[in-house]
Parts: sequence; structure tokens; C-alpha cells
Amino acid sequence: MPVTSADLMAFLDRLDIKTTTIEHEAVFTVDESRALKESIPGGHTKNLFVKDKKGTLFLVVVLADAVVDMKSLHKKLECGRLSFGKPDLLIETLGVTPGSVTPFSIMNDTDQVVTIVLDEAMLSHDILNYHPLTNTATTSITKDDLLRFIRATDHDPLILAVTEPAE
Repeated sequence: MPVTSADLMAFLDRLDIKTTTIEHEAVFTVDESRALKESIPGGHTKNLFVKDKKGTLFLVVVLADAVVDMKSLHKKLECGRLSFGKPDLLIETLGVTPGSVTPFSIMNDTDQVVTIVLDEAMLSHDILNYHPLTNTATTSITKDDLLRFIRATDHDPLILAVTEPAE
């Protein structure tokens, strides 16, 4: 059974990680969430669940407006060519549905089969915003607490320059 938002908040409390959560209408895409950016400070993000030809799974987390070159991302990750993971695989490994993907979902990956990749540019923000396992809310967390959370789930985040710097 996947971890719930309540389970996530309890886990964050046990880690003494302070967050702020705002409930809102369901949002499924970055475009739909644009209005939230004005009312919720910090870096807003998007999450890409991808796999290579060998079945290696990655959760790539970048700023919402960042451009990810999917044709060359595999070179940065040092793996085979990438494609998006199917919804059933997403549910099976991270316990969330499309539109609710978040680094918090790594809690559901108890077998550590997903590598979480954080874009360096995203980590330039002190406060970051993610869905708390549901797309009807947004949770704000400091970048240091995000890293602490990820490591507490027995994952070692890969921090890379995934996106190109803005010109």
C-alpha cells in the first residue's frame, strides 16, 4: 500500500522537518500550476519519471520552466537512451499517479530501484515546492531539508546540471 500524504507529513515530523502545505484545485501540468507560483514563494518544479532501455529508473526533478533535452539527458545520466515511464510502472514504484509525481514519492520506493536526480539549478532556491503525493496541494520545504528527507528514505540523490543555464 503506498504511503499517504498523512504518512509523509508524519515522517517529516519525525525528522523534525518543517514544511508549509497549501491545498488547492487539482493541477496536472506545469501550465495549470502557473497561478500558484504567484501565491506560493520559492522554486516551482516539475518531475520526470524516465527509464532507460535496460529498465533503470530515474526521477528527474527540475524547475518548472526548465528545458530538459530528452535526446541528450541519457549522456548526463550515463545510461542508455531514455523514455518516459508508463503510468502503471509509476504507480508500482513510486505509488503516485501522473500529475502527482514528486520527490516525496521516493518514500514508496522501498527497494531503492529509482535514482532521484536533482537539477543543480533547482537547488539555487532556498525554498522548493512539490506535491505532497497528491496534486491537490503544494508543500514548501527548504532545499537542505529536501536532501535530508531523501537520504532518510535510503536514497542518495544524484545532483547534476540536468538543464542548460539560461542565456
